Amino acid sequence: MQPGVYVIDLRLGDELSFEAPAAFLLQVDILELVSRDILEIVVVAILACFSVFSWTVIISKWQTFRGARKANSRFLRAFRKAPGFEAVMVASEQFRPSPLVAVFDFGYEEIERQVKSKGRVNNRAALERCIQLGISEELAKLDRNMNWLATTASVSPFIGLFGTVIGIINAFVGLGKQGGTSLTNVAPGIAGALFATAVGLAAAIPAAIFFNHFNHKIREMGSRMDDFALEFLNMAERSFGE
Repeated sequence: MQPGVYVIDLRLGDELSFEAPAAFLLQVDILELVSRDILEIVVVAILACFSVFSWTVIISKWQTFRGARKANSRFLRAFRKAPGFEAVMVASEQFRPSPLVAVFDFGYEEIERQVKSKGRVNNRAALERCIQLGISEELAKLDRNMNWLATTASVSPFIGLFGTVIGIINAFVGLGKQGGTSLTNVAPGIAGALFATAVGLAAAIPAAIFFNHFNHKIREMGSRMDDFALEFLNMAERSFGE
């Protein structure tokens, strides 16, 4: 028994079977869908650019956060085992992707300035401000290009909807010129119009998901840096006193 082949006949009144959607997708020619109107082509091209750049940001951020998380854990273990700041400074060179290392550098530079001038850490407020500057700078680095994901998530569906509206208008204008009401005449134009919305959603959904995911990671990194700042201040007091 030969397997059945399902073909969609777009004439009005055909009965659709369960296998019809899959058969329809196999018959869809994407180039034909978007080649009916220059404005639709422009809309799809813009959405494709949004999607490509947002995925570039997603992959880059994913690698950054994964490397930072591993380096943070390793540096924190080395910091807690170290007998003093000099040992931590030497060990920190191995963990440069870690945001905690940058925070440590800010604090250590301030400690060196105070120790050279006074022989001890005598200005805790200045040390706290320097550490906070380090935390703010690292959070700004982690937040870089996040606005692009937010923009893609919020704007892409509307760009796709704009392309859909234009496509439907063109489809009905063409239908009016032909003077017929057959589904065969109007379906290709409407399908091409809806394709713009599909592309817009395909660009927006991953951007929205990863924007929320990375925002959570940034808040988590910020909490870790705040906790590390307390450990840093404790070591400073033990090593140099007030």
